[in-house]
Amino acid sequence: MVEFNIEEKCSPYNKYILTLNVFDVLFSEQNIVRYLIYSSTTRASVKMPAKVLFVLTSHDKLGTTDNKTGWYLPEVAHPYHVLKAKGHDITFLSPKGGKAPMDPGSGEAFKDDQLCKDFLANKEAMSAIDNTRKPSQIKASDFKAIFYAGGHGPMFDLPGNQEIAKIGVGIYENGGIVSAVCHGPVGLVPLKLSNGEYLIKGKKVTAFTNAEEDAVQLTSIMPFLLETKLKELGGSFVAVDMWKPNVQVDGRLITGQNPASATPVGEALAKLL
Repeated sequence: MVEFNIEEKCSPYNKYILTLNVFDVLFSEQNIVRYLIYSSTTRASVKMPAKVLFVLTSHDKLGTTDNKTGWYLPEVAHPYHVLKAKGHDITFLSPKGGKAPMDPGSGEAFKDDQLCKDFLANKEAMSAIDNTRKPSQIKASDFKAIFYAGGHGPMFDLPGNQEIAKIGVGIYENGGIVSAVCHGPVGLVPLKLSNGEYLIKGKKVTAFTNAEEDAVQLTSIMPFLLETKLKELGGSFVAVDMWKPNVQVDGRLITGQNPASATPVGEALAKLL
């Protein structure tokens, strides 16, 4: 490489002309266009962290029985892990606010699941679940996506909750994503768009199936069967064999069938964010 010392080789006048020529090259119209194209392409390829609203149940009693219910552990822990690993921000909401009850049976069933153990040991996550927001504290415009977690609890306190429904519709009509897993799609039941039609009408959707409800012997305890209800509202219901992963993505609507679908739902959501 040949070193060129401007101070030694150029007179003050020539140095001025050289500086102008370098400036012209750097800021030529062609180079500015190249920079803008490169800059916009680079920004588009880097996904910025998004704010996701997790909806949990406040209901802890299984119908008229004395059995406890609530949100289902892996259906929160698994999507939480996927989204947090991508750097996304998660806010927890429940109908009543405050502590959202976990289904104790899910804790026992998944006691050896590493992601569930990590989640329960996560002080930040546990504090957020002990202090969930109320619907009145949430602005739909602040969020890119909403996720309805499963468990049998949502079957009792989400279908008629118009405050949370308004938030879900607001996020969707602002161009955001609506997602749910297992019994979480019951949160879609009250979602009517501004045109008066149900959000799920004509869209592919899945949820805990009638067969799976029969298998856990809770059909008679449920206020209604979720598969049947989603079909009644115009959803194109897609089911697979019991307990197998099944995720349906229709535009900005993502649904999963059962606990085994929790991680794939999280992955599908992360891909769209």
